[in-house]
Amino acid sequence: MTRVGIGYDVHRFAVGRRCVIGGVDIPHPMGLSGHSDADVLLHALSDALLGAAGLGDMGRYFPEEDPRWEGVSSLVLLAEVARRLASAGYRVVNADAVVIAEAPRISPHTEKMRANISQTLSIPPDAINVKATTHEQMGCIGRGEGIAAQATCMIEQTR
Repeated sequence: MTRVGIGYDVHRFAVGRRCVIGGVDIPHPMGLSGHSDADVLLHALSDALLGAAGLGDMGRYFPEEDPRWEGVSSLVLLAEVARRLASAGYRVVNADAVVIAEAPRISPHTEKMRANISQTLSIPPDAINVKATTHEQMGCIGRGEGIAAQATCMIEQTR
């Protein structure tokens, strides 16, 4: 049996924070605000995977009130999601994601993002797709107030 999930995340920019997307430090004057490293791409992907397995969302496992997750790399969170999927009897088939931002430019970093996700989920890089688009200067993302990401995934039962 295969299942499909969708995830969405958005974080506002914040001074004094790193800009981490897909596990990649991207040079930018501001980073993203959040309890962990605020990696919108990995948060959207994690929610898509949890949703596909019927396991809820990231807030259930990584609540903002829990100091264990403060400043943690979202690659650690994604690895925990992968562990939970495996425990529930699922494996990731593929994932497709889009990062929505006016700046910084995402496309020069997508191959490294794919590699990070591939390694963390233990699936081939060609099973991961990461792309980028802008918001055409409309709305909060278009005004450069933050970055959003959407992800879809397919998982299959292993037992």
